[in-house]
Amino acid sequence: MRNVVLTDVQGKETGLAEIVDAHTGEGKLHRAFSVYVFRNNGKEILMQKRSSKKMLFPLLWANTCCSHPLPGEGILEAGKRRLREECGIECSLRETGTLVYRAEDPGGRGVEHEHVTLFRGDVDGNQDTKPDPDEIAETKWTPVEKVLADMERNPDAYAPWFTLGLRQLLK
Repeated sequence: MRNVVLTDVQGKETGLAEIVDAHTGEGKLHRAFSVYVFRNNGKEILMQKRSSKKMLFPLLWANTCCSHPLPGEGILEAGKRRLREECGIECSLRETGTLVYRAEDPGGRGVEHEHVTLFRGDVDGNQDTKPDPDEIAETKWTPVEKVLADMERNPDAYAPWFTLGLRQLLK
């Protein structure tokens, strides 16, 4: 079993919980991160469609990579590690802020309640990806303006943290 780091709303560590326990019932506020990778001077974003194997929000479009740091692992190191493991990408990341949200899975499978650190990465040209099929069903580069417009028209096609984080990151 894997543990996640529980936090208060300011992000201060308050303990540990088993990952499934943190994502069921009412959910427990825990530390997470979301990575947004861009190319063409920020005009395109690498999105992923979450794998059908995911417990929460399967087959919804999400940002490039999102996960939880291991207990004792730095958040930036965790972001780089999971970007490499999930997408096969290595790039420098910079922290752009945090957000706290709670969202219930539309299929009733559980809940996300996270204190999220947002990271931005920028790459040049075509970046090859090697998606982990247990995590990702599909990846695609999409113009940011097209993503924002589609989020307005089809909000249920996107993971809630992706919409919240992208809007905050672009401010």
